Amino acid sequence: MEYLVRVEQEIDFSRAEKAMISNYKWTEGYTPEAYGQLIYVEGKGFALRMTAVESNPKAEYTARFNDPVYKDSCLEFFVNFDNGDKYMNFEMNSNGSFLAAVRSDRANKTPINMLAPLPRVKATKEEDKWSVEVFFSNDLIGKLFGKFSFGRGESFKGNFYKCGDETEIPHFGMWAPIDNPTPDFHRPEFFGTFKIED
Repeated sequence: MEYLVRVEQEIDFSRAEKAMISNYKWTEGYTPEAYGQLIYVEGKGFALRMTAVESNPKAEYTARFNDPVYKDSCLEFFVNFDNGDKYMNFEMNSNGSFLAAVRSDRANKTPINMLAPLPRVKATKEEDKWSVEVFFSNDLIGKLFGKFSFGRGESFKGNFYKCGDETEIPHFGMWAPIDNPTPDFHRPEFFGTFKIED
């Protein structure tokens, strides 16, 4: 799968493609509409917005970085900005609480606050949906991945996810399908392609 990342001079999600999280392989009975959007602000970094259509998302975690927000209703962005052997998992609930690490696999991880200052997550709740936004500056990406700049036509790998491990109806949705018999988002071999527009 491929997602075209628009290049903009400022953040404007109204023009960004929606990557629909429509593959609910390990779920029965609950498949909420959800999607991710990504923009490259030229010379500055990547703006991410993720949205889920849910009127009452579970959101028990409220404050601390690296709380297990995947147990709540959660939106997640996994990305490998440098196409190397590391990836970042960035997981957020509707309170804006999040956990994030750079990993080589599920077990081997370094929380991002040990490598760089934490970005801010902006959460918005509406009557029938919620969204989260975060900006990954070129400087932050450089500290995490060693890649400080991006150009038109470049590509990298990643995936968008929607989950709720301990919600009333546990659910596991993804944009790029994962071929695994049990729920496991930590499978970078199944990441889709993100291409910065030419």
